This record gives sequence, C-alpha cells and structure tokens, in this order.
Amino acid sequence: MITVLLADDEHLIRGAVASLLTLEDDITVVAQAGTGDEALAMAGAHRPDVAVLDLQMPEPDGLTVAARLRDSLPGCASLIVTSHAGAGALKRALSVGVRGFVPKTLSAHRLAQIIRTVHTGGRYIDPELAADAITAGDSPLTPRETEILAYAEYGAPVADIAARASLSVGTVRNYLSSAAMKLGARNRHVAARLARENGWL
Repeated sequence: MITVLLADDEHLIRGAVASLLTLEDDITVVAQAGTGDEALAMAGAHRPDVAVLDLQMPEPDGLTVAARLRDSLPGCASLIVTSHAGAGALKRALSVGVRGFVPKTLSAHRLAQIIRTVHTGGRYIDPELAADAITAGDSPLTPRETEILAYAEYGAPVADIAARASLSVGTVRNYLSSAAMKLGARNRHVAARLARENGWL
C-alpha cells in the first residue's frame, strides 16, 4: 500500500482528490494539510511514501516543503501540483529533488498512476507545463529584488519588510519599484503575482 500526504490550501479540491484516491486499491491517504507548516508536521507524524504538494500553499510553499522533506524524510517522494508554473518553479522543483510536476487539471486516475511512478523512483514532468516553463524564460529580477518581492507577496507593509530584510524603508521602496518596473506591473502586489505566476518567487 502506498501512503500519501495531500497538501493544498483549497479544502474542496483536497477533499475531492482524497476521496477519489481512496478508490484506488493500492493507495491510501494517511494525512491532509492546508499549509506548508501543516504538511511538514503531518509528514513527520505519518511518514508517507509520497507527498502531493500544491505549489502555491501559504508559507512555506510546496517547493520549500519538498526541499525540507528531502532532508528530513528522504524516503518520501514529492510530487508538485500547480495551476501555472514558470521556468523558475520547474527548475527549482528539479533542484530540490521533486519527482513529479503536474497540473491541477489532471484526472484522479492519472494522478494515481503518477503517484505510483514517483513511488517506484521514476519521474514525471507534465509536457505542457515543461513547455510553458521553457517559454517563460529566466527572471529579470535580481536576487535581492526577488527576496523583497517575496516579502511583499502577502501584503506586508513596507516598514515590516524593511525590518525583516534589515534594510531602510527607502531602500525597500526602491527595490519594490525596480521590480514592478521590470515586470511592467502597476504596484508591488501585481508584481508579486506576476513573479509568482512565472515561477520566479
């Protein structure tokens, strides 16, 4: 029996996938989580064979969870599900040892097949997501702009970002302005969304 952890902040989707996977004879969902922190806690408690992780969960995101699981639970294969991913996300996924990278439009039956593949040491990258990632290109942002924009993604005030990054408020504003300009975004919130959609955060 292949034991699975499902982590997705969309409760309806997570519950539906869990119900459908239980129809498979050789797969059982042993834990569910709505955030990255919950996923890590559940993985530690249940030690699943496969972790199916949403790319864009509340902090930490699916890729960060996958990286931590690689170190803390090397016997657990990570599989990322996403509605959109750019080159940065796919490259990072591969660099942290993710075994599968698939769209949320996948059928439960196909997901079950891919869970079996990654459980036995195989790898599966959805061809369409791979093509999208390749055409998205590399990030135009500097590492510091990326860091500051990531802090801004969830609406943190500039003063909080400055304190977190050990920078002045003016410097943070400059980084955010530069990032928004490079991405053609009208404000930092739109810039963060665009960067996330392209897999640069």
